[in-house]
Amino acid sequence: MRIVIAGGHGQIALRLERLLAARGDEVAGIIRKAEQADDLREAGAEPVVLDLESASVDEVAERLRGADAAVFAAGAGPGSGVARKDTVDKAAAVLFADAAVKAGVRRFVIVSSMGADPRHQGDEIFDVYLRAKGEADAYVRGLDALDWTVLRPGQLTDDAGTGLVRLEARTGRGPIPRDDVAAVLAELVDTSATAGLTLELISGSAPVSVAVKSVAGN
Repeated sequence: MRIVIAGGHGQIALRLERLLAARGDEVAGIIRKAEQADDLREAGAEPVVLDLESASVDEVAERLRGADAAVFAAGAGPGSGVARKDTVDKAAAVLFADAAVKAGVRRFVIVSSMGADPRHQGDEIFDVYLRAKGEADAYVRGLDALDWTVLRPGQLTDDAGTGLVRLEARTGRGPIPRDDVAAVLAELVDTSATAGLTLELISGSAPVSVAVKSVAGN
């Protein structure tokens, strides 16, 4: 498969790129800064320098053409202000989804957040973030031209992955290593039977492949 990842230099994206490249997939990661390119090459991915905050739908669609799947794993990051929650966490996700439709890429996986909700109340930065992620999810879920899956991980940690997870429509809150989020994403990209599902993810007792097959109805 050829898979294009938005936010290609993110902590989850770099892990995902390594996993996909190791299994023989062709991976491209969209990055904002050229100096990030070597990290992607080291992970086995082709770096594509493009700023999703200023690019047009046509420019992004051009990078997506010929791909079998698209993964939105970009984020404004914890140090960013309110404005970038809107331009990255929401607007860039909407742009990437529109570009996937334009490029004819049906399989689309978006990394969201547990608690994401377009009706979330509050004015703190994290409130704005959850609202922006919820609005992005709602937009993607409204696109009939995409076979979308929304993944909402719990509290992200840098602990070593265990390969054991709980993946359900509702899991309740809990931690999840970034390693295991990446492993689940790698399986989801390959499992189109999860299209149309919004899934929460925390650490659990099911091996990743079993957990994904279970929600896919296999």
